[in-house]
Amino acid sequence: MTESILTLEDKLQASGGAIPMLRHSQCGPYLFPIDPEFSNWYDEQASWNDTAVLFDLSRHMTDIYFEGPDLLKLLSSLAVNSFKGFRKGKAKQMVCCNSDGYVIGDAILFGLEDNKVNISGRPSVPNWVAYHAETGDYDVTVTRDIRSVEQDGRRMTFRYQVQGPNSSDVLRDLFGGELPDIKFFNIGEVTVAGHAIRALNHGMSRNGGLELFGPAECGDDVRNAILAAGKPYGLKAAGARAYSTVSPESGWIPSPMPAIFSAPEMEDYRKWLTADGFEANASLGGSYDADKIEDYYQTPWDLGYGRHVKFDHDFLGREALESMVDQPHRKKVWLVWNTEDVLKVIASQFGAEGPRYKRIEFPGAQYSTLPFDRILKDGELVGVSTYNCYTANVRQIFSLAMVDEAHAIDGAEYTLTWGEADGGSRKPTVERHEQIDLRVTLHTERPLLG
Repeated sequence: MTESILTLEDKLQASGGAIPMLRHSQCGPYLFPIDPEFSNWYDEQASWNDTAVLFDLSRHMTDIYFEGPDLLKLLSSLAVNSFKGFRKGKAKQMVCCNSDGYVIGDAILFGLEDNKVNISGRPSVPNWVAYHAETGDYDVTVTRDIRSVEQDGRRMTFRYQVQGPNSSDVLRDLFGGELPDIKFFNIGEVTVAGHAIRALNHGMSRNGGLELFGPAECGDDVRNAILAAGKPYGLKAAGARAYSTVSPESGWIPSPMPAIFSAPEMEDYRKWLTADGFEANASLGGSYDADKIEDYYQTPWDLGYGRHVKFDHDFLGREALESMVDQPHRKKVWLVWNTEDVLKVIASQFGAEGPRYKRIEFPGAQYSTLPFDRILKDGELVGVSTYNCYTANVRQIFSLAMVDEAHAIDGAEYTLTWGEADGGSRKPTVERHEQIDLRVTLHTERPLLG
């Protein structure tokens, strides 16, 4: 990065705007800095549906800690969520919007003490809250624990999830015969391998389970204890290849487009963010090729977060969201890709004759941070598809999508354009290719095999 390009705003100006900056990002794929596979990704995927799985979230997420007497004032001014009754031992999926009601991001908020929280997830929300804590009139301190790849592998906290239908048996043995009484999205205190740690009741794979977290120096002991307790119940440790596919299968869109790139009132924030940070280096991919960055922004309803929006407090974006409540929204759905069409794409990689289509990666496509593909009905745009993958539990290529409510019909067939325009962008993760239209079938529920 040159000396003259120090902030996100500098990089936007030098790139000619947000779309060219993101479309041609040179950052490469988003990394999950754990082993790609501990056994094989297929069995690891099957484990969260059939037996039990251990997810390691210790290294790839941004964790920022906030502490001080103005903590709730800060959080409630930025989040769409209600903070009635929020205190130590509570957690919530925190959603933040800009003043126009478009999502900046979401993250998990952990109530560690009555005046201390941890915000954990991709950097968009932790950074947004840290900016206001550090530049606003708040008596709140900020402590950063960024991704391990950005601080020589060091972390303050380990974070493991034990999920799947056998998770209760695994956890019962892990805790010595009794499960702790922790309500959903509440935090309790437990002891594992002689270490006092905490547990969040949270299910990422749509099965029961707990998220265990504590000081990083205890992490190896806790991990080894989980693996030993899980062995009789078929628990598998999930590597990066399997982990990257659990989000689409479970129905969570992990990276909304941060709605920060265009509004003039966001300029100070863009100058606060660095040119080497997540927001400045995220990559935009896919066949949806809009002219304005605002066309990629999403509302809480698009992402399935309408239930989180509570108008019992004043927060940034409230007025705009109130005006949207009764408007048509897009609905989050799954799209199962036609197998014959997928095989045509795969076959195009063989031989010298005919077009070559964009490679479909197995098990998950990680070629862009922010993937957006067109969904068409009779040539009309009806929505956008995001993360696509293959899992052992679905046994087909599928993706999460946001579709206009009028078209969110279970079993309806649409067309998805696969591949980027003009032969592909300049991202290093994109090979030269041609676009192709694929048939897809809409599902309003997770499309499990059988």
